[in-house]
Amino acid sequence: MTKDQKDNLFALVKSLNKSEKRQFKLYVGRLGVNSDSKFLNLFTVLDKSKNYDEVSILKSTQIKKQQLANVKAHLYKQILISLKLNPSHQNIRLQIREQLDFASILYHKGLYKQSLKILDKAKDVAIVNEEKNLAFEIVELEKIIEAQYITRSISTRADELTIQAKELSELNVITSKLSNLSLQLYGIILKTGYVKNEQESNEVTQYFNDRLPDFEISKLGFREKLWFYKAHLWYSFLMQDFLSCYKYASKWVDLFNQYPDMLHLNPVFFLKGSNYLLESVFYVNNKPKFVEVFSKFKAQIEDSNFPKDENVQSLTFLYLNFHDINKHFIDGSFQDGLALIPKIELDLIQFENRIDEHHTMVFYYKFASLHFGVGNNKECIRYLDKIISNKSLSMREDLLCFSRVLNLVAHYEAGLDYHLETLLRSTYKFLIKMNDLHEVQKEMIKFIKGLQDIYPQDLKNAFRTLRDTLKTFEEHPYERRAFLYLDIISWLESKIEDKPVSDIIREKYLAKI
Repeated sequence: MTKDQKDNLFALVKSLNKSEKRQFKLYVGRLGVNSDSKFLNLFTVLDKSKNYDEVSILKSTQIKKQQLANVKAHLYKQILISLKLNPSHQNIRLQIREQLDFASILYHKGLYKQSLKILDKAKDVAIVNEEKNLAFEIVELEKIIEAQYITRSISTRADELTIQAKELSELNVITSKLSNLSLQLYGIILKTGYVKNEQESNEVTQYFNDRLPDFEISKLGFREKLWFYKAHLWYSFLMQDFLSCYKYASKWVDLFNQYPDMLHLNPVFFLKGSNYLLESVFYVNNKPKFVEVFSKFKAQIEDSNFPKDENVQSLTFLYLNFHDINKHFIDGSFQDGLALIPKIELDLIQFENRIDEHHTMVFYYKFASLHFGVGNNKECIRYLDKIISNKSLSMREDLLCFSRVLNLVAHYEAGLDYHLETLLRSTYKFLIKMNDLHEVQKEMIKFIKGLQDIYPQDLKNAFRTLRDTLKTFEEHPYERRAFLYLDIISWLESKIEDKPVSDIIREKYLAKI
């Protein structure tokens, strides 16, 4: 039976670089008895294979079918232990955790004084590096040991540990509440996108205010402020308040200037904050600022001292390419943007096991929009079909909805009228199902449906009427989100003025600067 490459062990083996494979073989080979072991033979077979194939594995090794699950589990564990020992994966968290493990061993051997000495040093490192959960865990073990190891300073020591535990616990509770709130808001935007009406707006606002803990921000450290800014950022995104998004994304990124040591411990948080800062500037349509922030971001991640691992590489690929494309939407330079697509598609294959389906679909929507912008409507339809035909995608309902709306427009532009009636019905039903049939979408569907009844000489007037109708929704708090996905007004103006969409957007951009 052949399985795909989603097998966890196979994916882990394929993620190893040459150095990690060499270290693993040295690690398992430290005992001669392992040289012919089944798990090492399995590793060799998987390393040489292009896909995960159980039939081939059983033929190539002496592993019996009923043994395979256990051998795989053992190999998986041994690889992780080897990776843990690899210097490239060592970080402050692992070092603190290792010291805590050492202290626990000494405690169980009754060597209390030695254990306390290690814990005290580890606690200082944890607090300095904002690892307050680990610091709290260390204090709790210190309390247990102090209760058994009697010293002359026990009374002051008890007070000291009690106060420390209380302070750490309070900060951990604040962090937990803020991280929970941030994650829930992020989940909402991933599933449904921006708020669609006043009821949703009120529900999100009440949810946000009810769960925002009380505290004095001056008493918070890096970790607590980070989650505070993240929670406000996601609330602002949901409400389409992009100036507020810019404010909190800027504060998020600036944290790494205030706490420079945190960059090496939390490079992922820096990357994500920079991504949302760029996204905020993109939505306020300020290209000079966008170029400035983007250039600074690229310089930071290309610095030789910037942390580099597989996770960082994946996120760097995502964010650099997302915003490389976005800059072409600001000024309508779609033709230049098309040159980016072939390389990104090749890189998507390389990163397929490390990038989720949601982000891949976002790339496809951006590709489709670039092609639409230069009039390559059939190519636009091809990319949109990858999104629309994806039955497993359960996130970003707004992306799914606007993919269908753009698909309708692209079919009209491509002259594929024989598909239009079917597409109109399926799009209408889908928007109803997703509870996303709002005024902009209604007007678009009604317009396209009535195009067949309009005489050619009346087309421009029809386009003008629709443009004037839709412009009334540009500043509407809930309807304006439609224009974030599809600049339909610029498309209508291109039809009225007989100009490419890219020229219309470029003219609007130049008029602002």
